[in-house]
Amino acid sequence: MLRPLDGYRVTVSPFDDASGPDFGPADGPAPPPLTMEERAGVLDDLAELEVFRTLLEPTGIKGIVVDCPDCEEEHHVDWALMQANLRQLLDEGQTGRHEPPFDPNPDDYVSWDYASGYADGIAALAERDEPSGGRTGRHARDD
Repeated sequence: MLRPLDGYRVTVSPFDDASGPDFGPADGPAPPPLTMEERAGVLDDLAELEVFRTLLEPTGIKGIVVDCPDCEEEHHVDWALMQANLRQLLDEGQTGRHEPPFDPNPDDYVSWDYASGYADGIAALAERDEPSGGRTGRHARDD
């Protein structure tokens, strides 16, 4: 479809007229605000994500792989986009749709559980190597 724009003709796809979080205002009501417990969980996730990124990014891991219940596919989400999604969840109560990476290498992404186990393993090694023998590391979920 062609649409005039200040004397120019611009090609427009059917997606250009879409509405929703990434395409302009949606017709539906805004989601309810997060509860205090939900906000605390998202803040914990943000803190954990930063630990995961600090430990795993230097090893070549680019982000987290998430199983999507809606489309039943894996989504590969890089560190920055996952952080942005969590911040958007805090600010707006929902996340918008985002462009997935083009042809991601699944070996470059790990599950949240893998990242959590990796971080726990690093913390356990640090505790073992600590001269005082005292517990120094703590997992965010230990609260």
